[in-house]
Amino acid sequence: MRPKERRETGQTDLLRSRLDAIIDMNHALVKLSRTIDWSFFELLNRAREILVRLAKGAGIKLRQSYGRVGKFALIKQQRYAHAKQFKRANRALKTLRTYLGRVIRDIARKLDGNVGLLHEIALDRMLTLARRVLDQKQHQRGPKVYSLHAPEVECIGKGKAHWPYEFGVKVSVATTLSHAKGGQFVTHVKALPGNPYDGHTLKTVLPDMEALIGNVIERMLLDKGYRGHNAPPDYKFRVFISGQKRRVSSKIKRELRRRSAVEPVIGHLKSERNYLWHRHGDERMRPAHIPQRD
Repeated sequence: MRPKERRETGQTDLLRSRLDAIIDMNHALVKLSRTIDWSFFELLNRAREILVRLAKGAGIKLRQSYGRVGKFALIKQQRYAHAKQFKRANRALKTLRTYLGRVIRDIARKLDGNVGLLHEIALDRMLTLARRVLDQKQHQRGPKVYSLHAPEVECIGKGKAHWPYEFGVKVSVATTLSHAKGGQFVTHVKALPGNPYDGHTLKTVLPDMEALIGNVIERMLLDKGYRGHNAPPDYKFRVFISGQKRRVSSKIKRELRRRSAVEPVIGHLKSERNYLWHRHGDERMRPAHIPQRD
């Protein structure tokens, strides 16, 4: 008879050591891995492929497209990084940067007045993005390109071990505290481009929210990301944060448990895609009353 397979029950997680306690964070390989720009090697190759395709559509003959060797350089970089051979991985990454830079300069030399207006506009936009990808550094300050088809997205830190980062635009969502008869209602939605701190958004969100609902907000129940908020002084004793212990009555404790009802509403809203392009499109995302039925 075949023996039963062992299954992890999760009971040993309490006794399991943390990863940073097992690995020597001062080891030479760990220090070297911090210098590698892990997130942009595929972006470099993708930018070169798009430029080559646009140049071919515009009738520009390039000296070399680097289609075959560029693909091999990307594969080598990924394999070296997986094998923790970081010096070789950095060399392959430098090769990818070289290929992209050569294609950018080749197209820029042959672009002026040699193609149609529509092709020139598309190539100019893509050349600008490709130069940003080529010049950006891992630890630079300010906006970075994470996606070529949506360059306005930002890297938002989630603070969770299983989901540390999310790419997109931060949005503020407010719902009613009590369950409405027709379903859960969204009372206010606002896009917040620029990745601001959650607590520093209340100063701008609260006046818009009260103007939309036509009433004064009696009590706000927020998650822990709003600690250190900048709400106006009049709202000092109306703001309650998840996990708060002081000034919390039994009624407010029950309402704080009710706060998590906003999470499935956010999930429903994510399925409704905003088709307006770039950061200006995100800023034009208007508040709306959206009923959610059970």
